[in-house]
Amino acid sequence: MVNKNTSFPKIKSIQAGEKLFDFIKPVVMGILNLTPDSFYDGGRYQNEEAWVSQTRRMLDEGADIIDMGAVSTRPGAKPVHAHEELERLLPPLKILTAEFPEAVFSIDTYHSDIARRCVETGAHMINDISGGRFDKNMFPVMAEMKVPYVLMHIHGTPENMQQHPLSGNSVSVVRAFFAEQVAKLRKLGVEDIILDPGFGFGKTLESNYALLAKMESTRIDNLPLLAGVSRKSMINKVLGTTPAEALNGTTVIHTLALLNGADLLRAHDVKEARQAIDLVHFYQNASPFPK
Repeated sequence: MVNKNTSFPKIKSIQAGEKLFDFIKPVVMGILNLTPDSFYDGGRYQNEEAWVSQTRRMLDEGADIIDMGAVSTRPGAKPVHAHEELERLLPPLKILTAEFPEAVFSIDTYHSDIARRCVETGAHMINDISGGRFDKNMFPVMAEMKVPYVLMHIHGTPENMQQHPLSGNSVSVVRAFFAEQVAKLRKLGVEDIILDPGFGFGKTLESNYALLAKMESTRIDNLPLLAGVSRKSMINKVLGTTPAEALNGTTVIHTLALLNGADLLRAHDVKEARQAIDLVHFYQNASPFPK
């Protein structure tokens, strides 16, 4: 179990817009899906009223970052043309950055041109499920844009990642990937990097839980670690639940992730993620109980 009060090195802080995240206490990244077909809430947020009300709700419940995605990356998902992805992203991004000028907005994309356009439009960070492997220009664009970058590990592509999922020593594979890609980013001058082991992205059930148990072992250069487990199949396969029924399971896995090193939770349910963080943070920093 990771106790943040022990002698672990201090996690590197990240500057996103006007906000500095020091990760003394973990951060919540609330999910705003702009897709018609995401595995849990696809199709819910398709107009201005829905974008604004859901964003306001997540911010009120304690979201530190709003992560906007316009392409489903569920297993088997087909690629979406970049033009269509951009058409789904730019209108809500313009509206939301104007409505909530103090909020931090992240864009979930693996296209460098979309990353550039969204940052120019007001986004504060980029969340790339491919870790720079789907678009060779992503790393240079990140160096140019000077915004935080979420580097995620994926085995395969969303369309085929569960056909031959990663098994065996997933922890060493993910750590080696992080080391290689972080070195490339550093060479280009990118400093604000967040690491995401990619739960569910081309891993077997056992590999997902090995990564969960050993999250701290995947960390490179004291960079913050993100856990994206919300309502995923690694919960539902164990419990026999559906994504709609997986809130309690998600909270349990969030708690384990926090105890094992997570500095950010990417979540559909912000209030519950924030409560998990508050309880674990109190537990880890409480004075020893009397015997």
